[in-house]
Amino acid sequence: MHPRLTRRGLYAISDGPRPDLLAAVKAALRGGAVLLQYRDKTADSARRAFEARALRELCARHEVPFIVNDDVELALAAGADGVHLGEDDGDIAAARARLGSGAIIGASCYDSRARARELAAAGADYLAFGAFFPSSTKPDARRATPDLLRAAKPLGLPLVAIGGITPDNAQPLVEAGADFLAVISGVFAQADPEAAARRYAALYTK
Repeated sequence: MHPRLTRRGLYAISDGPRPDLLAAVKAALRGGAVLLQYRDKTADSARRAFEARALRELCARHEVPFIVNDDVELALAAGADGVHLGEDDGDIAAARARLGSGAIIGASCYDSRARARELAAAGADYLAFGAFFPSSTKPDARRATPDLLRAAKPLGLPLVAIGGITPDNAQPLVEAGADFLAVISGVFAQADPEAAARRYAALYTK
């Protein structure tokens, strides 16, 4: 296991662009997020580079790993701790070659046990499954079940659950083996991101 993935809990994923991004992320970190991913699908490369560097510094102050969604080159430029790769974002070996042996490289497995086995063998540091529930971020996402988490446990890597997860529906995922609950709107679309983050973090302190 990667030495920086030993804390279980909330994996907060930002929902940029937004003018209060840094304040919102700071609130999520205060609320107990143990991983932070920068997700911004826009083409504004200058703003994205500025925000990624600022978030990397913020996460470093909180001793929370900072991950960039999809973009290996942005992760490298920002000095991020790692990158998250979907099925169309390149392979793990290429990302490792660019970011170094100590980088955290996570990968989306969606609803596939076979993909999880392949990505584990390829050197992924964590495996993400979902969507477990209907998601406003990806309404057409493939659907996963808690049994996928149980089946993936023998692979020996941290497991991430994502997709429509709320503090009220998350407990079965934690019980099935989710080491991290990846959340976007459940934290960043809330009036009080810090309080929202605390509700997720509390699921791992019971």
